[in-house]
Amino acid sequence: MSSAMTAISRRRLLEFIAGSPLLMSSAAASAQGVAPLDPTVWAPRDIVNPIASPKDALSVFDFEPVMRKNVPPAHFGYMATGLDDEATLRANRAGFRKFQLRPRRLVDVTNVDMRVELLGATYDSPIVIAPTGSNRAFHPEGELAVAKAAKTGNHLQMVSTVASTSVDDIMAARGAPLWFQLYTTQRPEIADALITRAEKAGCPAIVLTLDVIGPLKWETFVRLRRTDARECASCHHGGNDYLASKPNFAGIDLAGATGTGVTNLTWDMVKRLRDRTRVKFLLKGILAAEDAQLAADAGIDGIIVSNHGGRVEDGGLSTIEALPDVIDAVRGRMPVIIDSGFRRGTDIVKALALGARAVAVGRPYLWGLGAFGQPGVERVLELLRLETRTAMQQCGAPSIKDLTPALVRRA
Repeated sequence: MSSAMTAISRRRLLEFIAGSPLLMSSAAASAQGVAPLDPTVWAPRDIVNPIASPKDALSVFDFEPVMRKNVPPAHFGYMATGLDDEATLRANRAGFRKFQLRPRRLVDVTNVDMRVELLGATYDSPIVIAPTGSNRAFHPEGELAVAKAAKTGNHLQMVSTVASTSVDDIMAARGAPLWFQLYTTQRPEIADALITRAEKAGCPAIVLTLDVIGPLKWETFVRLRRTDARECASCHHGGNDYLASKPNFAGIDLAGATGTGVTNLTWDMVKRLRDRTRVKFLLKGILAAEDAQLAADAGIDGIIVSNHGGRVEDGGLSTIEALPDVIDAVRGRMPVIIDSGFRRGTDIVKALALGARAVAVGRPYLWGLGAFGQPGVERVLELLRLETRTAMQQCGAPSIKDLTPALVRRA
């Protein structure tokens, strides 16, 4: 290879590393001659001296380098990847800098009540466990470890259609009702069967995901998978085999279904599914005010403002920026939950003050799971609760209902 080609290849590699959300504390990046990541976006992480136990963690970011060390490259890449340029992945973090909290003083915040009511049930915290698939790829106990951690803090947990453990077993580990996240696939009959399974398990709510439409070009995932020396085909299969490997599809006729992507999901299909569902019905993946208004007009029980953590589209709109317009469109007719990019208590308080009823987190608890199993998840959730409490105190908000739009200003 010529020296010019070598230089080009090296430059491209460095550009990838510098732009990746996966890697590098500032010190490690500087040592390699690479521009360090902006710590206000991704927060510094020490990959040179990673934490040895959950109690050593100062923030949720401390768990990611430990997970990366423990988990095979392909599995880590599956968790960490965004789509294409990962503009939306980064926007979800950068978006929080566009909103500032307005601290209020001389309020007694000795006691802080973080309880929140969601569709008739009360939880000790507004922090919700977002649905994530294939948790056993990160730790042998997978979703069961997450459920036990959620039980410790009395968090609402949503369970993915493509969980690596059945909704029944996760429910038993959680010891309380779970919400079931639904992928319809291209065949409505499969969605019907999944809804029936969730209802029989005792789930009080179905959360229909709207945004997985076509093939997903996960470049970070593919790059890391190429470095994985294991024989992936021995465990992973495409098409029907992928769905058939997930316990929630057991006993369901999967003929003609090749994955979770769906191009035929319309408002007519939403109405059909809503009409046949006996429990509460929510839509996940709403970002536009027009869609939020249509959902409210249709009598949907709730919506989740979500861009799938930047995994399914790359338009660069963060969920925190989309939230105010959605709240205005809904006009209090349904609870609004938000996810994607939440890493700090201040992030959570900003969303609650802007009108969200609760905030769902995904990657942070997976970092804890991959790093230390259940104790890691418990510590991640504990840190988020502690930071949220502190941010509420600084805002002069002794309860969730005291978090109002007046406490936030647009930067």
